Amino acid sequence: MRLAFFGTPEIAATVLRCLHRLGHDLVLVVSQPDKPKGRGQQLMATPVKQAALELGLLCQQPETIKNNREFQQSFSELNLDLVVVAAYGKIIPPDLLSLPQHGFINLHASLLPKYRGAAPVQWALLNGEKATGMTIFKIIEQLDAGPIIDQAAVEIGDDEDAGQLLARLFQLGCGRLENCLAAINNNSAKYIVQDESLATLAPTLKKEMGKINWQKSAREIHNQIRGLVLWPTAYAEWQEKRLKILKARPFASPLLTKNGRAGLVEEVVRGEGFIVQCGQGKIEILEVQPESGRPMSGYNFAIGHKLIPGETLLK
Repeated sequence: MRLAFFGTPEIAATVLRCLHRLGHDLVLVVSQPDKPKGRGQQLMATPVKQAALELGLLCQQPETIKNNREFQQSFSELNLDLVVVAAYGKIIPPDLLSLPQHGFINLHASLLPKYRGAAPVQWALLNGEKATGMTIFKIIEQLDAGPIIDQAAVEIGDDEDAGQLLARLFQLGCGRLENCLAAINNNSAKYIVQDESLATLAPTLKKEMGKINWQKSAREIHNQIRGLVLWPTAYAEWQEKRLKILKARPFASPLLTKNGRAGLVEEVVRGEGFIVQCGQGKIEILEVQPESGRPMSGYNFAIGHKLIPGETLLK
């Protein structure tokens, strides 16, 4: 089939490489514009653009595809069979959707109709879900509401974070693309309408969601840490500076210990991290990143910054 691909981050680059291996005629790759990154604020190519260049594929990066007549005209002249979308980051305008023979399909990291929106994996973890999955569906004008072509469920690991789960789900999606594309090509694909009564949302994350409230349970805080590890990252305050919490492990003790208080550092565990009391239970902080510093183990932070039992991490 003559395909185009829309995507931007590393998980999308994985899908692009998969499509290339399958041998389809990839005539166009579309990614978001390069953005400045790092302390030097130098322009960095998106992972999808980098992959496209490595594979010798044409890559375009329009600032917008909505009401972009020049892009829409050139796109219509490609005579595409299908467009595959994975984490592109922008909504596909309706006037593009009907141009390819079989339309647009999207890889979405949830079991639709649950968790429609920009952050399905993050919200699944924040909500303590035990399972999620990958859905391949046909894009329609309504967000993530198109008919389902393929779907597969997976269990979520107790300590799996958003980065790990996203990578695993998109690898799963890659493995299911070949049969999915073949079914679309020979018109044997089954398009299952989503049940609107089961739809839930996974809206864009907000920066303030990273602030840890130690009055919450250890399990809730653990879910916050692993759900927000990519962005905005869970954090506490220590000595009036922000301390990002990257990895932790909860303990299911019932309540605060006698004379304890939420946020109190109870113990430093040699070679591992430090234990903090929560509103319910305790949590061992295993990996942190100090303000303007690099990631390090919780133990190395405690030793290097002289964090001792009895001190309090503020929310």
